[in-house]
Formats: sequence, structure tokens, C-alpha cells
Amino acid sequence: MKTLIFSFFFLLVSSLSYGLPADWGKTGHRATGAIAQKYLSKKAKREIEKLLDGQSLALVSTFADEIKSDDNYREYAPWHYVNFPFDSNYDIHPKSDKGDLYMAIQKCMEVLKDDNATKEKKAFHLKLLVHFLGDLHQPLHVGMAEDRGGNRFQVQWFDEGTNLHSVWDEKIIESYQMSYTELAKNSKKLSKNELQNIQNGSVKDWMYESRGLCEQIYKTTISGDNLGYLYMYDYVDVVRSQLQKGGIRLAVLLNDIFK
Repeated sequence: MKTLIFSFFFLLVSSLSYGLPADWGKTGHRATGAIAQKYLSKKAKREIEKLLDGQSLALVSTFADEIKSDDNYREYAPWHYVNFPFDSNYDIHPKSDKGDLYMAIQKCMEVLKDDNATKEKKAFHLKLLVHFLGDLHQPLHVGMAEDRGGNRFQVQWFDEGTNLHSVWDEKIIESYQMSYTELAKNSKKLSKNELQNIQNGSVKDWMYESRGLCEQIYKTTISGDNLGYLYMYDYVDVVRSQLQKGGIRLAVLLNDIFK
């Protein structure tokens, strides 16, 4: 009986912990990882398989969320987002001494390029990088500190209370009812020019692209709105596009790191 009670308590605590906002949610992050896998060079694939002991990018894409409940990794919590006012920009706005999403991506790439870094350290930062490229393409992760990236922006989703951040993290994707493999497999077929346009630019350029989407979202969403089918219609293709861009651009970085 004690074992049964303990098991129930453990499941309850786990569900509460993992019910916190999850940055694209598991489905979104895994879709981004699966898309990236398709665009890796042969050498990058080999090196990544060695570091991850054969695990896929889709599998490790949720690692950075899974360690959130462990106090030993508390320092990485601010690495999931970057905030600055709409009337400012990243370069001139004061930076957090705890780091942010943009700095986190730079740090991960630095470690992966370091010949003196251990396999364990590289594998850890590779897992983080996979996740953070996903976060970078979730527009509310390039948001505003005042409402914690939309976490305090209250709305309804099909008559149920939630917040804008959760809508973009999970609600739109889950309501679309496709698995991560289905999302990855059914990504838009791109022309060579479209693919090149996505691959071009820097991490900072991609960050500002997400920021532009974030501003658009705030212009078209009012606190207290009851969001549903029309919102899905307006934004589900944007979400799918961001997942695809995140995967393609993750591959760009990894191919460069392991060239």
C-alpha cells in the first residue's frame, strides 16, 4: 500500500513539474530536431552520433527542459529566453548577468568547437543547443520581461483559461494533432532559393526575425481574448514554418561546427 501511495505521489509531482511552460513543448522541439537531422552533412552526422552515443537530435531536444526540475542545473534557466522592449533592440538593451538565449547559443557553439572540451561537456552543450535553436524560433521566447514572455498575458484557448506563451508553446501544435514525426515529414517542400534564404543570416538575424513575429502577435492578440479556430487558421502555418526554420538552421550551425 505504501508503495502504491508513493508511486501516486511521484506521478503527481512529476505531472505538476512537467506541466510548466515547456518551450515549443515536446512535440515542437522533437519536430525541429527531426527536421535538422535531414539537413546534416555526413561528417556532422558521424560526429553527433559519437557524442550522443547514437541518440537522435529529436530525442535529446527536450533535455534542456527535463533538467529544469533539478536544482543542480538552475543556472541554465535564464538561457531559454531573451527579453528586451519593443522600442529597443538587443545590442543597446542592458544584458542579464545570468545570460540569455542568444548568449546561450554562442556558449554552446564555443564549447562544441573547443578541441580541449571533454566528450561529456560537448554532449551536454549539444543537447542544449538543439533545444535553444527551437526556443529561438518560438516568438514568445524573444519577448518582453514585463509579462515574462507572455506567461502573464492571460487569454482563453477554446474557452479554457491559459496564457499567450502556452498557446505558442503547445496549444497550437497540440490542437493540430500531428506527431513530431508527422510534422517533420510534412514540412513545406522548399525551392532551392527558399532553402537558401532560410539558411542565410546569423543567429542574431534569426533572433530578430522571431522578434518581428512576436511584435505581430502582440498587435493581433488582446488580453482576455478567447482564441480558437480563427487563431489556429491565422497562425498554424507560421508555427509550422518556425519549426522548419529552426531545424534547418540548427543543421546549418552543426554542419559548420563539425565541418
